[in-house]
Amino acid sequence: MDPVTHFEMPADDKKRMTKFYASVFGWKLQQLGPEMGDYVLAGTTEVDDKQVPKQAGRINGGFYQRTDDPLSKHPSVVISVQNVAESMKKVTKAGGKILAEPQDIPGIGLWVSFLDTEGNRVSMIQPKTP
Repeated sequence: MDPVTHFEMPADDKKRMTKFYASVFGWKLQQLGPEMGDYVLAGTTEVDDKQVPKQAGRINGGFYQRTDDPLSKHPSVVISVQNVAESMKKVTKAGGKILAEPQDIPGIGLWVSFLDTEGNRVSMIQPKTP
């Protein structure tokens, strides 16, 4: 099985969002720069030196800027796959729709977003091997 390894949620005001999740849940939030799309990493659980959660079943996530695009308005999950190109073919064959060309996220892996058969925006990542 290909596991869910990351969550993503939209934010209108990243400073307000950071304050909320840090104060309510104790999450560790890290604002990334423009080279990473001004993404905010959300650490929700302890990780080892390879950034893998120490406790099974736990994941971390991130926040992206909400836009006028309807697909940016709802939370999403990221599924880790062995091969993005092969998984893209499977998505299309099963009735899903790939939303764009895969993007290389520096130091992270190859990422692509798609719509499932129910209209949910979901993403896949082929992690870089250390």
